[in-house]
Amino acid sequence: MKYVDEFRDPALARQLLDRIASLMNSPALHTRAPIRIMEVCGGHTHSIFRYGLEALLPEGIELIHGPGCPVCVLPRERVDDCLAIAAEPGVIFTTFGDAMRVPGSEQSLQQARAAGADIHMVYSPLDALQIARENPDRRVVFFGLGFETTMPSTALTLQQAAREGVGNFFLLCHHITIVPTLQALLDDEDVRVDAFIGPGHVSMVIGLEPYDFIAREYGKPFIISGFEPLDILQSIQMLLEQLNSGQAEVENQYTRVVSRSGNPQAQQAVAEVFELRERFAWRGLGEIEHSGVRLKPAYAAFDAERVFALESRQADDPVDCHCGEVLKGQLQPQQCPLFGTYCTPSNPMGALMVSSEGACAACYQYKRTDVS
Repeated sequence: MKYVDEFRDPALARQLLDRIASLMNSPALHTRAPIRIMEVCGGHTHSIFRYGLEALLPEGIELIHGPGCPVCVLPRERVDDCLAIAAEPGVIFTTFGDAMRVPGSEQSLQQARAAGADIHMVYSPLDALQIARENPDRRVVFFGLGFETTMPSTALTLQQAAREGVGNFFLLCHHITIVPTLQALLDDEDVRVDAFIGPGHVSMVIGLEPYDFIAREYGKPFIISGFEPLDILQSIQMLLEQLNSGQAEVENQYTRVVSRSGNPQAQQAVAEVFELRERFAWRGLGEIEHSGVRLKPAYAAFDAERVFALESRQADDPVDCHCGEVLKGQLQPQQCPLFGTYCTPSNPMGALMVSSEGACAACYQYKRTDVS
């Protein structure tokens, strides 16, 4: 890739849109419209809203927004765990910026910091490890969250902490896995998806093979896509071509970044440090089997869940908050009764309004004229 403009060329976009329109006019697709395509990754959701791709597509294609934004699926009770640890004497709590504003039962980490808690925003787990080195008399906790994209950096940081013997560094682990989540969606009878735009960054780590079951067992086309407008339009074309011919395969549009086998070094680091949990809770989706990871016994000394006595708790979203339905593609963001009124980026009631990759935040920023 020489210039990003190559992937935003209006003439090439017009060619792709013409091909998409032609496919939608074919008898095989015209009769089954609307074709419901779920983009799994929040990065794709943001690009779709930012570039107005929905408005460019012909009638009969419905883009629905999946659970691929890790901040968006962060349950309130997990935020409450963060707040409980941050309130412990002698603790410095660290996390990524987006997690700061996710609402817990009573407040967010950002509000707790404003009230005096020692909470730091960091850009990587290595930043948190450096804070631990500089403050040997304090317990420094890093809140690790994200899909397989961010797991390797957390794993490598823990390996570094173990080599150095940094005994005051701890991880509160909320890393989650994409494949069990997709299977849970496919097994949900209330969710209808015809095809998937697959996550590019996650796939850079895990490769293509983990998704094979989606085409083989569920008969759904699955395209790993890049994040530029032409990437997404080409991926939609590829999905429609499969549907039109009655095929279901996993294909890779994002060949400039993703390989079929992924990144073996990253996979090895993750396998050394983490193991699957039996079940894990997601905001709006409930508990999903094997959808999260925890530290292996060899790294137990760094495990904040073992070091801090966390209460078992459950904290539901507000009654009128429909994050779960949006994450499953059952509602569009603007169909939530709180959208744009009680729930805004400056006052988020649900996590989908926090991150720029959240469907509600992206819709609010780029489609305000569509909201009555």
